[in-house]
Amino acid sequence: MNPLFSVVIPTFNRKELLRKSIESVLNQGFIDYELIVVDDGSTDSTILLMEDYLGKGLTYIRTANRGVSHARNTGIQNSRGTYIAFLDSDDCWQSNKLEQANEAVIKFPEIFLFHTEETWVRNGLELKQKDKYRRYCGKIYRHCVPLCCIGMSTLVVKKSLFSKIGMFDENMPACEDYDFFLRATLENEVKLIPLSLTVKHGGRDDQLSNQPGLDKYRIYSLEKMLDSGLLSDENLDLTRDELKNKCTIYAKGSEKRGKIVEAKKYGDKIKEYN
Repeated sequence: MNPLFSVVIPTFNRKELLRKSIESVLNQGFIDYELIVVDDGSTDSTILLMEDYLGKGLTYIRTANRGVSHARNTGIQNSRGTYIAFLDSDDCWQSNKLEQANEAVIKFPEIFLFHTEETWVRNGLELKQKDKYRRYCGKIYRHCVPLCCIGMSTLVVKKSLFSKIGMFDENMPACEDYDFFLRATLENEVKLIPLSLTVKHGGRDDQLSNQPGLDKYRIYSLEKMLDSGLLSDENLDLTRDELKNKCTIYAKGSEKRGKIVEAKKYGDKIKEYN
């Protein structure tokens, strides 16, 4: 019999953090799940760590280094669950995460997307979250356009949604979550489980979210949405305005760093969408 949940953990060179993530899944009170760890070509001793989990019922898939989108897609393609629960390899779950997710999917079988609150930790200290990172419920596309407002490690997705809207974009080395949430929330309602069930660890240099110049990937996603033909007039205006805003910021930043050609390219995009 197939499990209700498939838990997918993508990882790259995070041996010690990965152990904590895996243990937080294995310690779940709700047990109708499978765990899939996708190693995106790690060059540390991740493969040796995974030997500790032989015979513990999890699936370990090692691939060439092709990025987090490919790793997540590989996990989805090898999953058997009705729902996919994602966990980044530097984050952890509370022991009742899947129990609460189970209650939510039973209560709302028509919903494709669920997420939870999360606790942010940096250098061992809990951080107060800014209001702009508030979590929303319902039709939330307009909240997803300015910034990514769902945490990947809080997310539970009905697997059938991927057949409707596509997988993670493997052309994107970063901001693939932002891209996915734009497509996912355009026509689908989101349910928020109002409990902090994920511990998100930050403040490290290896995190993609800390890399400079990420707005160019968000601009790419917004252009895809504008070209999709799926946007209502209201969402079209909202998306176009945000694209111009991000182009302005990115062009100014490029000019400041002496990247004149890059600055002109994104300055021209602003004119294109006026």
